[in-house]
Amino acid sequence: MRLAKNLWLRGTIVACIKLVRVFRFHLFLSISCCALALSSTRAAGLSKSETRFVYVDARGKVQSTSIISRFTGKTKNPFPHLDPSLARAATIAEERAHAHSKMCCWRYVKEALLASGAVDSYPKSELARQAGDELVQRYGFKRLAVYDPYQAPIGAVLVYGSGRAAGHVEIRTAHGFASDFRTPTPSRRPLIGVYAKTSSETKGNRFF
Repeated sequence: MRLAKNLWLRGTIVACIKLVRVFRFHLFLSISCCALALSSTRAAGLSKSETRFVYVDARGKVQSTSIISRFTGKTKNPFPHLDPSLARAATIAEERAHAHSKMCCWRYVKEALLASGAVDSYPKSELARQAGDELVQRYGFKRLAVYDPYQAPIGAVLVYGSGRAAGHVEIRTAHGFASDFRTPTPSRRPLIGVYAKTSSETKGNRFF
């Protein structure tokens, strides 16, 4: 009698264990199906598009925004009326500049300005720090409201100096700065001013 009871009890336990395993399998299968369905739904919402970028935000909601494939606006030029000769001067200065300084910065800048037509005669001042005053007084240049050399427009003349030192002068180019030598970075001397010339038809405009 006792043996029969033990066999029945053992059979019941085995049956329960099998039932639990079957339940766990079906539960796992159901969760997997739900996850797959959710992934499919999100994948449908995140389908590749050439005009829309689709993404899921922090709340799990599918969002989209338009893709800008090209720039259709216009870049605002803060100095739209500069004399075109300044750009030519920048090119000439860069072409003639050396890899290292020859201690003749103002001479090279003078020659670039004269060759480009930005000035109609050879400037007479000797020191580089005097360049700005002469360009304003004799050649119609204006001092720009620019205090960062990197923000100077191409062709602008940058004048540096302090105290009785000769100073330094260079022209802003498309690749950096040029005088008797070319460099990607501006002079470390104190900046006196940034000077440029307006085109002949817009000389009434003010820059400072």
